[in-house]
Amino acid sequence: MEKNTTNIFGLRAIIEAIESGSSINKVYLQKGLRGTLYYELDKLIKTHKISTSTVPVEKLDRLSKNSNHQGAVAQISPVEFYDLEKIIEQTVDSEKTPIFLVLDQLSDVRNFGAIIRTAECTGVHAIIIQKNGSAPVNAETIKTSAGAAFKMPICKVDHIKDALFLLQASGIKTVAATEKTEDSVYKVDFNQPIAIVMGSEDRGVNPSVLKIVDYKAKLPLLGEIASLNVSVACAVFLYESVRQRTITNI
Repeated sequence: MEKNTTNIFGLRAIIEAIESGSSINKVYLQKGLRGTLYYELDKLIKTHKISTSTVPVEKLDRLSKNSNHQGAVAQISPVEFYDLEKIIEQTVDSEKTPIFLVLDQLSDVRNFGAIIRTAECTGVHAIIIQKNGSAPVNAETIKTSAGAAFKMPICKVDHIKDALFLLQASGIKTVAATEKTEDSVYKVDFNQPIAIVMGSEDRGVNPSVLKIVDYKAKLPLLGEIASLNVSVACAVFLYESVRQRTITNI
């Protein structure tokens, strides 16, 4: 498994990478691209729901180190992603009480890395992210995770809501971290199979996701600041689960 994010460039090279099943974080495209190869690539990007960004040619030059990028550079993930259904099945079949972490379009790679590190330390069985709109697993993510990204199973899904429905159908309760509730995190029973849902830095958990979770919980805030950094809030939720499960097992 690679330990550094790899950039590949050139329309044909990116097409072949996608067709071979490589895990693509994002494709950077030059504005105004045309031609047969571009349209073939565009079709693959849409089919596989790969995140894209239109950027100036100068950024493509930097990413490709001034090689002949043909207006396209792709960032390949340095880690392998796991199949969610298989991870759920394996975890449910094990003797451990399942705990999953669902990140609803978290966008900052350093927050992502810090969360991966905490999740690994607290026994989370897998992290679930959405293919589009989520922070990539890149070199910065891995550095911030202190290498935990190579140990923690990460699953990519098309839609967060579909992942939650699958978890619930497998007997796993879902709890969203949100201030839009009167219930405290300390009222949640973390001794049952559970998945914790954390929202994005700017808007929190999507309202459509809040409608389908089993529980909502918030952290008590006693100061004047209205919210915590998402990686800090996530750590509190995860360590409350550790506290409850540790007390139960004493």
